[in-house]
Amino acid sequence: MPVAFVAACKLPTPFAEFTMNGFLEKATGREHVVLSLGDVADGAPVLGRIHSECLTGDALFSQRCDCGSQLEAALQAIAREGRGVLLYLRQEGRGIGLLNKIRAYELQDGGADTVEANERLGFAADQRDYAICLPMLEHLGVKSLRLMTNNPRKVKALTDMGITVAERVPLHTGQNPHNKLYLATKASKLGHMMGNQHQSEADPA
Repeated sequence: MPVAFVAACKLPTPFAEFTMNGFLEKATGREHVVLSLGDVADGAPVLGRIHSECLTGDALFSQRCDCGSQLEAALQAIAREGRGVLLYLRQEGRGIGLLNKIRAYELQDGGADTVEANERLGFAADQRDYAICLPMLEHLGVKSLRLMTNNPRKVKALTDMGITVAERVPLHTGQNPHNKLYLATKASKLGHMMGNQHQSEADPA
């Protein structure tokens, strides 16, 4: 199995007291966590999110993206429901790593969009691998998700793995003047379902 369960503990947050489950990805040494709340192994669809690490947005309050706002909104939604999972994957910068992400930001400061910047550095637009989610969900007994995402690739990846996505729950939050182009690029080049506003900004008349 590519990901092994290591340990679990209580994690009190402003929203709820979650259980934090730690996993080790054997091939890379990356350490991933799943925050769970309530009984998620009862067979009913579980409200969940797959969230890729974003140090700048999650911890440093960057407004260049919507990641921090999405993380907070997802945890709040799970807390309100009293049941759910959030997979926190250590795949910074859509899989290119923190320092390369800073290099990509430098290119964006010069006018490139988020996809162009990755490609100029020799990377694909999105290098994340969602296969590691399967053993984590299996460990928790989750078979069906109500997935909080705007990204159809996540839905397809989970479905291809045999995880039922019973519902896609849109997660539109964190829009600000600094991430307008970023969100529009995600809509136009990565296929994210960002709403009519960002689609129109990506495809000006």
